[in-house]
This record gives sequence, structure tokens and C-alpha cells, in this order.
Amino acid sequence: MNTSLRYVLYICIVLNVVPYVFSIKCWNCRSSNDPKCADPFDNSTVPMTDCKQEKGLSHLPGVRPSMCRKIRQKVNGEWRYFRDCAYLGEVGIQGDERFCLMRTENTP
Repeated sequence: MNTSLRYVLYICIVLNVVPYVFSIKCWNCRSSNDPKCADPFDNSTVPMTDCKQEKGLSHLPGVRPSMCRKIRQKVNGEWRYFRDCAYLGEVGIQGDERFCLMRTENTP
């Protein structure tokens, strides 16, 4: 095989592999539907989503998912967990939930 053809073949392979290498894949679950989504997390049967394939959000035109997120919230005394692709936010410190965004209810 001549050098030019080999070079073109390598370029084609790289162009086909790069999008998969740099895509973000996140677990996608809700503990209200799947108890394995809660902590401690059992990811053996939880599906992963390729965030590159996620539809854009109408209220955030042009914004694509850039990281994974885990939301933990207490609803009526019960902890609920959500895991999926995130469009906005800041990366926290792994294992330290003190640096995550926290919201509270408005109480009169």
C-alpha cells in the first residue's frame, strides 16, 4: 500500500473514532423508578446515555450537555436520586457533596 493511501486510511479511522472517544456517557435513572439509582449506587443494570445524542433544550438554545450530574433531594421525607446528562453547572469535587449546588424551599 502506498504512503498516500495509508495516510488517507489513517485519517478516516481517526475521524470515525474521535467523536466516540470524546463523547460523554452518563447514567440515566431516577430512584422513584429504579431503586438501584439511589445511594449506594448499583450501576450493574442502570443504562448509560450518550450525552451527544441528547436533544437540546428549548430554553437553552445551542447549549449541549458537558458533564454528568447527580441530584439528591428530599421529597416528603424520602430521599430521591436523579442521574443524567447536565447542560449547565460546575464540576464538584468527587466524593465531597459540600461543594454542590443546594436549594431550599421558601418558608413563610
